[in-house]
Amino acid sequence: MIRCDFALKENLNDTSDMMENRNVASVYLGLIKGGDMKNKLYVAGMGPGDTGLMCQRAAEVLADCDTIIGYTVYVNLLRETYPDKEFLTTPMTQEARRCEMAFEEAAKGKKVVMVCSGDAGVYGMSGLMLEIGASWPEIEVEVIPGVTAALSGGAVLGAPLTHDFAVISLSDRLTPWEKIEKRLKLAAEADFCICIYNPASKGRPDYLARACEILLRVLPPERLCGTVENIGREGEASSLYTLEDLRTAPVNMFTTVFIGNSQTKEINGRMVTPRGYRI
Repeated sequence: MIRCDFALKENLNDTSDMMENRNVASVYLGLIKGGDMKNKLYVAGMGPGDTGLMCQRAAEVLADCDTIIGYTVYVNLLRETYPDKEFLTTPMTQEARRCEMAFEEAAKGKKVVMVCSGDAGVYGMSGLMLEIGASWPEIEVEVIPGVTAALSGGAVLGAPLTHDFAVISLSDRLTPWEKIEKRLKLAAEADFCICIYNPASKGRPDYLARACEILLRVLPPERLCGTVENIGREGEASSLYTLEDLRTAPVNMFTTVFIGNSQTKEINGRMVTPRGYRI
């Protein structure tokens, strides 16, 4: 048991006295709660889906939490591993509401984890959580890294990103297509390896073909490319293509696409971008 002796001022002369009393009371209440002055909320990247590819820190907070919140598809990947947790989900396009739910649950004193596939800071929720968190100063937010698809998918293909690379999403829900087109063109002109997220969906089935047409204005049609689908999950599959053939490759929102640079080559069926070491 902790004994705390505090003296609150009875005669409040000015605002500074009021703030001093408030601060003293806050310290006292914090000690009653066990010394933790703030509730804490975690934003964790869960990796590609296989729990074996999840970072240890993320696994620890998931095991210790009360509530897991996230996009329905990703949360469903965790239900079997963490059957005793409370799960809260929202569908696509309700990201802001999802974040508000996380803060509301944390404000109740629960240990809450907002999960994202891959890394929470790569097309994930960490930025939005920190933006919304500005309105919840009493709740501390910790961002926990994860393995993003550029890395886990690259490992499946071999070593396509061993040199400088750019990551570009083809989703135009939050980014105008004109800006995406410009980024593709400039990345190709700079001879970056390019990793493409969100290459297609039901509402935009031809976006990868459109991206390939843009890249073919700069890059040769025989440029080596690769795709990986369902990384770290059931049904994982990978393929190599030329840039010309990539236009008609079957892809979806769970596919990650890799465009090699001028030095990328195939070695024993693997996609390899040399770093420049002498052999």
